[in-house]
Amino acid sequence: MFPIQFFPIENTLISKQQFLKENFANFGQIHFSKVDLSSIITDMIKRNISQHLISLLSMYPTVTITGPRQSGKTTLARMLLPEWNYVSLEDPEMREFCTTDCKGFLKTYPNHTIIDEAQRVPSLFSYLQTHVDLAGEKGIYVLTGSQNLNMMEAISQSLAGRTSVLKLLPFSYEEQKEADILPDSVEEQIFTGGYPRIFDANIPPEQFYRDYINLYVERDVRQLKNIGNLETFTRFVKLCAGRIGQLLNYQNLADDCGIGATTAKEWISLLETSFIIYLLKPDYRNYTKRLVKSPKLYFTDTGLACSLLEIQNAEQLKSHYLRGNLFENLAINRFRTASYNCGKEPNLSFWRDKNGIEIDLITNKISTEGKEQPTAWEIKAGSTYSPDYFKNLKHWARLANANEDLCKVIYTGETTMQTQYGELASWKKLEM
Repeated sequence: MFPIQFFPIENTLISKQQFLKENFANFGQIHFSKVDLSSIITDMIKRNISQHLISLLSMYPTVTITGPRQSGKTTLARMLLPEWNYVSLEDPEMREFCTTDCKGFLKTYPNHTIIDEAQRVPSLFSYLQTHVDLAGEKGIYVLTGSQNLNMMEAISQSLAGRTSVLKLLPFSYEEQKEADILPDSVEEQIFTGGYPRIFDANIPPEQFYRDYINLYVERDVRQLKNIGNLETFTRFVKLCAGRIGQLLNYQNLADDCGIGATTAKEWISLLETSFIIYLLKPDYRNYTKRLVKSPKLYFTDTGLACSLLEIQNAEQLKSHYLRGNLFENLAINRFRTASYNCGKEPNLSFWRDKNGIEIDLITNKISTEGKEQPTAWEIKAGSTYSPDYFKNLKHWARLANANEDLCKVIYTGETTMQTQYGELASWKKLEM
């Protein structure tokens, strides 16, 4: 997967750090032998959020990194801050120390410390508040955690104004392309997803996601919520995968799973807070009073969705009934990840009226005059241009009084073209 040559190196942490510092710029020409690639390859892939993280450490006493389990939070922090102390509260002894003696823990690690899975000891956050206030410095701690609900509750109670929160998602399209690990076809990109372990440990996607789902259900779900029947919950998650890119109907979803609508809402919220899914809100601009108000459901990682849909390989996607929805999910993920990598909340929505005329994605930028400028995107899994791609965009443009510069279609073809109705943007050459 990596076009590099091997050379012997001692398999020690110090040697790895020296290697990274000395050879990072030469990535692409170097091979390894006698060394575990599982951490080094991931370390060498530049994460686009890196610069923003470093800048925030000069502004806040703590920076918090959240995101899905195994998205690379710990690797990112340790790669950028190799001289800092590292403590994992997943370690039973360290968690016991921190739980029973928070003051002693912070005296042992008074500054320049990465605290991994910090949400495992909720009482720590109150002590952190006092500690960083007394220190009066910037860049004291980096906190990481994959259980967003517990982490954010603790931060809102104790560290509000003292930390900035970043969300690190799996490898983006741009990160994979820059590291020369991007799968060749759109189907392979959808099927593989972006979790780092797939690339650094060379784990087949179908194996990785099967294990990931089991770990998520057996561990995270039990910790976040007391769900009696995990088999029913797993079926619920699979039913969500079958509704990718569709309007969310809680009652319909509940009926298909054999649970109540209230339970369905609680479980959707649980899947959101643990970064399995997200909901795309409808655009409420008053072009017409007949607008849909339900959100649409998407998955943070399309590879995980493929596993839940029991898709066995990328070739199967070519004829799968959800291929278009999965490509739509992949495309919207690209916009969403780009926002998070800049430290911003994604300002994304979709537009749909009561007649079913829909725009897949609305992005928003603020003009120099301070006005919000919406751009409408249609997302098509086809590779050949068709004028019908712009049918809904023309309808939206009339209602929004928008010119063709604000109407765009993403497709899987190779050529980006300017048509009389708007831009036809190649997936490979997409500019956001």
